[in-house]
Amino acid sequence: MGTHIIKLPDVGEGVAEAELVEWNVKVGDVVAEDEVIGAVMTDKATVEIPSPVQGEITWLGAEVGDIVSVGSEIVKLATVGDEDEAEETAPAPVAQQEEAPADDAPKSAAKGGYVIKLPDVGEGVAEAELVEWNVKVGDMVAEDEVLGAVMTDKATVEIPSPVQGEITWLGAEVGDVVSVGSEIVKLATLEGESGSHEADIHVIENDIAPEPGAVPAATPEADSKAEMLPPRASGEKVLAAPAVRNRAKFLNLDLSQFSGTGPEGSISHEDLDRYLLSQQAKSGSAAASKPAAPYAGTGNEPTKDVKVVGLRRMIAEKMSVANARIPHITYVEEIDVTELEGLRQSLNAQKDETQTKLSLLPFLMKSMVTALSEQPGINAHFDDDNGIVHQFEHVHVGIAAQTNNGLMVPVVKNAQNHGLWSSAKEIARLAQAAKDGSAKREELTGSTITITSLGALGGVVNTPVINHPEVAIVGVNKMMTMPKWDGEKFVPRKIMNLSSSFDHRVVDGYDAAVFIQRVKSLLEKPLMIFS
Repeated sequence: MGTHIIKLPDVGEGVAEAELVEWNVKVGDVVAEDEVIGAVMTDKATVEIPSPVQGEITWLGAEVGDIVSVGSEIVKLATVGDEDEAEETAPAPVAQQEEAPADDAPKSAAKGGYVIKLPDVGEGVAEAELVEWNVKVGDMVAEDEVLGAVMTDKATVEIPSPVQGEITWLGAEVGDVVSVGSEIVKLATLEGESGSHEADIHVIENDIAPEPGAVPAATPEADSKAEMLPPRASGEKVLAAPAVRNRAKFLNLDLSQFSGTGPEGSISHEDLDRYLLSQQAKSGSAAASKPAAPYAGTGNEPTKDVKVVGLRRMIAEKMSVANARIPHITYVEEIDVTELEGLRQSLNAQKDETQTKLSLLPFLMKSMVTALSEQPGINAHFDDDNGIVHQFEHVHVGIAAQTNNGLMVPVVKNAQNHGLWSSAKEIARLAQAAKDGSAKREELTGSTITITSLGALGGVVNTPVINHPEVAIVGVNKMMTMPKWDGEKFVPRKIMNLSSSFDHRVVDGYDAAVFIQRVKSLLEKPLMIFS
């Protein structure tokens, strides 16, 4: 008996995954060649999956409703033949070619050319975002030279070249999301001619313009160079950066009358300056050397366009989902942390060298664990697609941390099992891992509730956005010394606000208030935390 593996075929251009909507067979069934065994659905069509061979179903790799990646194994059959066909590709009618990892050079040779495809960049990953190109069309690259990098929610992966050759085509731009198995680079190898055509690309630096009406000051050196270049040929394309075009428009200059000195004959600000100086030299008038009137534009012209890519894009998408899907209710409560600060400072003064300095966060985490044990509906995820609230016994606290790469949320797992000192040590370890990029995927996922804090910059109040699919987030504001009336006189007290948001679909305002009030009572009488 042999084994035949069926993989999900390419079910449409640009489609990386599909939903399994039907099985026509079960384990133990015997199927004929070309018999339809199931169907998948994309946002474009429903596609039937036939069996390419006759055999007995021994394994089904997904359940109805599962999302399956293109190229993943979905069915195994026992065939009548003797050979094991474990590497069998996906069935007709849609052809599917198995992709090898980058190290195995997923490529095809034709006319001395190689096509590099995006390799499998992680288990269960069907697509990745292109975050960097190290090459451009026309570059010569050596074997194993890194061409670029892609980012998934797990890691950033460099893509090396399997051969030496010339880049003739790049199949994506930075910021594009690319499906596993799609073509991303074409190279012409040294052994033969490439059939690819290199595009006529003009690279123009989009530099920052001076004030559009500004006239450069005349100098002897400038006067000697202040000659207008001969006009360009009739019908020749005018190449200029947007800032140059805006400035020329304001000065009422016809760029078609200029021949630029930049790359490919592009017109630069220096070309405009030379022309303006030449006009000053010719007129010789004082009026010509006076600054032009202030720019009368709208003032809305951008000076720089920054594409949102990589981690910043992932953060943007997650925040958009949370804001769009979750009706937030934010509850703000004032906490008197005078006694807590006294206890914290006393404990820090007595700590040994092996212990991490205590901040407010370990005390807050301990208080939240106690409050959540009394209100488990807040230590939960809301599966709003299926209308199910998943409550958790264990408390996994996400700590929102700002890093040079953007906002990350390392997770203190099983916070209910940590004491103050072990909590402090784990928080410090995870924060450092997030900042230096060494945090593992499992350390950045799986939180059941999140704490967010801006430290000394925390402000008086904020409205934190819930970390979807969680149902609550606790926001820490900065601590301030304020006068409080004790019944006889005003006394200085250390005050801090908690600004916390809740998913109002599953957490009522009353329950939110009860939760925060419980946390407040523990923080204001910190010895109760240990009772």
